[in-house]
Amino acid sequence: MTAIGTIDRPLTHDPLKQALMTAHTTSEQPHGAAHADFITAGAMTSRQNRTREMQLIPEALARAHMDERMREADAERHAVRLVAARRMQRRAERVSMRARRALAMAVMQ
Repeated sequence: MTAIGTIDRPLTHDPLKQALMTAHTTSEQPHGAAHADFITAGAMTSRQNRTREMQLIPEALARAHMDERMREADAERHAVRLVAARRMQRRAERVSMRARRALAMAVMQ
């Protein structure tokens, strides 16, 4: 039996020699079957592109995750600064009121 191979049991385990998974509309082979007339160079570039793309996916996800974390950290820092500024403003207002009262008490006596 000279079977070309299936996805589960390929003819070869070398990814550079495996057939590209392209769909042909001819009725000679079932849909999705490996083709005997594949080009090794085409398979190699396809595998390299897929490998490069798949290697870049985690980097892109990590970059997006870090960007999101940086935005969250910036928003948190902004919120902390705003809370501190409001606290200092209330403290300055209380000190100002104390100074006014002290000045008024000094003028009254």
